[in-house]
Amino acid sequence: MLNLATDIEVLARFGRALADPIRCRLLLALRAAPAYPSDLADELGISRTRLSNHLACLRDCGLVVAVPEGRRTRYELADPRLGHALDDLRQAVLAVAADSSCPDTEEKGCC
Repeated sequence: MLNLATDIEVLARFGRALADPIRCRLLLALRAAPAYPSDLADELGISRTRLSNHLACLRDCGLVVAVPEGRRTRYELADPRLGHALDDLRQAVLAVAADSSCPDTEEKGCC
């Protein structure tokens, strides 16, 4: 049985993190390997300020952690299981999209 307050909050945080394409790209990049903000900004083609805001959101959501390394900070997924969860979610969505039977897909652009 769900502990409604806790489980709903956890899912809402995950949903908030995935609601932005840049945060999705960040999570996928960090799934591949930990990285420094400057490298992530270059890889994603965004400013460091914009990247910093997205990393702050992902930290607040509990999905990434900042690891100090001397004068630099490296970012990584907070838990390795998140990488597996992202893969599973991506595969599930792709499987559903391939089996889409919504009659309004062509007309309304939904689903």
